[in-house]
This record gives sequence, C-alpha cells and structure tokens, in this order.
Amino acid sequence: MTANEDQEMELEALRSIYEGDDCFKELSPVSFQFRIGDLEDSKSFLLEVSWPENYPESAPHISLDAFFNNRISPETKQYILLMLSEQVEANLGTAMMYTLFEWAKENQETLMENHQPVTSAVTLVSNSDVMNNSTSISKKKEKKEQLTKAQKRKLIGRTDNKGELPRGWNWVDVIKVSSN
Repeated sequence: MTANEDQEMELEALRSIYEGDDCFKELSPVSFQFRIGDLEDSKSFLLEVSWPENYPESAPHISLDAFFNNRISPETKQYILLMLSEQVEANLGTAMMYTLFEWAKENQETLMENHQPVTSAVTLVSNSDVMNNSTSISKKKEKKEQLTKAQKRKLIGRTDNKGELPRGWNWVDVIKVSSN
C-alpha cells in the first residue's frame, strides 16, 4: 500500500469513528483538530495534527498553537508535545491518529497535572465596567438617531444606493500630505 492509500483508509476510519463528536474537527483531508476534555474544563486542550506527505512512515506534525490553548503555559505545552512524540515514535509506520487521540484523552490528568492557567494575557473586566460601557454606547446611539433633515439629506447624498459610503471617502490626499 502507498502512503496515500494508508492516509485515505485512516481518514475514512476517523470520519466514521468521530462522526457527530464535537471534539473532532477535520480542517482538511490531512489536517485535524481534537479537543481533549470538555469546553468548560480548565485542563482541556486542543491538538492540531497534520500529516506530512509520507505519513504514516514519517511522524505527523502536532501543534498546541491554537488560540484555545493560550491559557496553557509553554512548559506544559512542551511536556504534552514530548509525551505525544513518544507515542508517535512507538506507532510510527501505522495509522496512529485514533491511538494518539485516545491516549491523550486517557492521560489528560497526567499531561495537565502541572497546569497553572495563564491569565496575564487576559484583562479582567468587572461587571460594573461592562455596564458603564454599554450605557455610554446606548447614549451615543440615541444622539446619532436625532439628525436634522439637512444632516440626513447630506448623509444620503454621500452614500450609494446601498447606503454605503463610496470607496475612498476617508482617504487622505497623498499629494497634499507629501507636499507639506
């Protein structure tokens, strides 16, 4: 069997096994995402796996770079990738996606045991800030709706038949700027 035939057989198997499973997502015929753990679980993570041309004879590319994993420390990501690479080595030459995904699910606790959620990149906003912002936005909207007839005519005169401003209406004249 050629590598392509192996890939097609494994792809069909993955589609039938994970059909209807919201943890599995096929991005392309050679690229997949698999979520380990529930969405609400702080120890869940998203594996992105893609097959090189000669997979399964060569190792698949495994990544934890998805936005979903931003709260996971680089050290924990490295540990997960190291443990998964050991599984890849043990299964090299065979269809291994199902084995990898199931192994990661079974070992989620071990893989994430040193996980401390990274929150430095996330700005925490209190409910009172959100409420203040939403009330100021609604006040602005009220003012916008109270245009005079002359302002409305002027606005209509500048827009096309879809109510959109023409392309380049807010462009700066490059010649004027460069001559100053």
